[in-house]
Amino acid sequence: MAKAPVLTPQADDFPRWYQDLINKAELADNGPVRGTMIIRPYGYGLWERMQQEMDARIKAAGAQNAYFPLFIPQSYLTREAEHVEGFAPELAVVTHGGGKELEEPVVVRPTSETIINASFSKWVQSYRDLPLLINQWANVVRWEMRPRVFLRTTEFLWQEGHTAHATYEDARDYAAYIHKEVYEDFMVNVLGIDVLLGRKTPRERFAGAVNTLTLEGMMGDGKALQMGTSHELGQNFAKAFNTQYLSKDGRQELVWQTSWGSSTRMVGGLIMSHGDDSGLRVPPRLAPVQAVVLAIKDDEAVLAKVREIGDRLSAAGVRVQVDDRTDTPFGRRAVDWELKGVPVRIEVGPRDLENGTAMLARRIPGGKEPVALDALAGLLPALLEEDQALLLEQSRERRESRTSDVTTIEQAVEAATAGGWARIPWADLGEEGEARLAEHSVTVRCLVAEDGSVPGSDDAPGNVAVVARAY
Repeated sequence: MAKAPVLTPQADDFPRWYQDLINKAELADNGPVRGTMIIRPYGYGLWERMQQEMDARIKAAGAQNAYFPLFIPQSYLTREAEHVEGFAPELAVVTHGGGKELEEPVVVRPTSETIINASFSKWVQSYRDLPLLINQWANVVRWEMRPRVFLRTTEFLWQEGHTAHATYEDARDYAAYIHKEVYEDFMVNVLGIDVLLGRKTPRERFAGAVNTLTLEGMMGDGKALQMGTSHELGQNFAKAFNTQYLSKDGRQELVWQTSWGSSTRMVGGLIMSHGDDSGLRVPPRLAPVQAVVLAIKDDEAVLAKVREIGDRLSAAGVRVQVDDRTDTPFGRRAVDWELKGVPVRIEVGPRDLENGTAMLARRIPGGKEPVALDALAGLLPALLEEDQALLLEQSRERRESRTSDVTTIEQAVEAATAGGWARIPWADLGEEGEARLAEHSVTVRCLVAEDGSVPGSDDAPGNVAVVARAY
């Protein structure tokens, strides 16, 4: 009788595979309140590495971290009409506190444009105060009707950047810089996901923005996942909160603003982009543990050697963990590490010691081979870089092979329904066609220029709409 697989195969039921993997790899659990999640230590370790890499890039872009309150006066949201209309269905509102009804209800932070603008209006007085570049790492709450762990949860973790500038051009260029030099750089070079950069249509843009730039990743089942966004807010919030500065010419001017964010949704993107039927495959540059050294048996010499290997690898700059839990069967431990997607397993037993080798198992390309013990520290860094490049190559190949060029709405729906993306000239689709796509649960993920770059304006005649089913 065939042994039951550890995970539901992707080809049988991709959503079930995703949930199985989250459970078996000990990434997260459902919280007690519907739509919330408990992020377990290994899952949180992935998020911490994402934070570290992103935070370094955000600071290199000149932004400073700050923190703003979780509770926002309800009246703040009503100041910008499009913003409150866009978020109204998702708001969690507190009406009582300390046993009494509040004089004014407060909203649990869905995003911080309004409360941050209330502060910006006090902090910005002169052109000398600009640009003002702020980032916040925080949790937000958006009441989710169809929750999925990491992808859509009532509470999630994220960073949100908010900036104020003296000119439209400065704000526009900064939003584009974040889009490309922070988000794309991280997602491509660390996550190993070949994201597509584009511009949202007015129908899909952030509530209160004048332009939204997006990064879309193709997941293993061909659906799209919005991995991050960068918004030009124009002067909409500046008008609502009277955020002005005294210009060099002595005139009172409204600031121009941006906001931008990425969240724990990226953990879901990591799972669905790189995972296979054996579990996660974590990009080496991201992995909290790049190599695990396993003692096969409870043998004094073996235990001493695995600890020595761990020290050598750590000294070589590899993030390493020694697994000497010999009271747990070796096979179970090996499967657990495979599920967690650690890029390299180094397995050492008494026979390996006799031969002066260790068994090297590579999670990303697969396969095992014996390697001389003395060669491990010199060999691993290059192998990890090979594996990092392979994940990006596979992500790019998937997107390119499963994207079709079409000319009709029917063809676009057919391509998306079959588990791929479609590119259709915006001139052939338009807003009316976009609405028809939505009837089939297909959306325009972004607009790109004919050469694949981010278009300069929504109505540029050469724009191409990329359409897909999405998470």
